[in-house]
Amino acid sequence: MRRNLPPGDIRFDPDLDISPFALFRSFKEGRPPVLIDVRPTPGMLGFAGVPQRPEPAGDTPGEGEVVVLFDHDGSIAPGIARGLQAVGFPRVRSLFGGLELYDFSLDPAVVGKERFLKGAST
Repeated sequence: MRRNLPPGDIRFDPDLDISPFALFRSFKEGRPPVLIDVRPTPGMLGFAGVPQRPEPAGDTPGEGEVVVLFDHDGSIAPGIARGLQAVGFPRVRSLFGGLELYDFSLDPAVVGKERFLKGAST
């Protein structure tokens, strides 16, 4: 788990993280997860159709529903996701590397123009 690693040594945790590629594939296959922007201040980059600062609906995720928390660089969402998993929400994940890695790693020349982002670099 990340908390046992030296500072600056971040590794993918399959029990906590979803990779940019896996998230992109879920969009392409028409089975996107519930996305929640956990950034304290909205940025220009975001996912199309996801409000910048969603207000909590008061609902809990449905049975088997995957929820992906995201931020700009993957520094905030993992801690929140870990906390939610600890209180009984095992299908909550964080986007590994945040929006920054998602935007960088999904080259439009390779995956196509539609990357499900708004405000993305081209």
